[in-house]
Amino acid sequence: MTRPPATESGAPAAQTAQAAVEDILDFLARALGTEVGPDDDYFTTGLADSLFALELVTFVEHRFQLTVEVEDLDIDNFRTAANILAFAQARGGALTS
Repeated sequence: MTRPPATESGAPAAQTAQAAVEDILDFLARALGTEVGPDDDYFTTGLADSLFALELVTFVEHRFQLTVEVEDLDIDNFRTAANILAFAQARGGALTS
């Protein structure tokens, strides 16, 4: 029997990724004042503005323990919760908080 890949904490990667998405969605709900789904584009719908974008980058840096570099400031990296998770994983961000 094969087991799903585990993270450094020993938790299955899928559970850890799901917890990270939930953290992102919780932040988004608080910051935007409304709930959004993992694939909802809050910039296109007008829920987000440039001030929110700064808050979002700061959240991502703290939550995933990484530094967002100038070249990472592509709106597509932050457009949805799913994109944020993919960006953090690609940059080696910590999925556990």
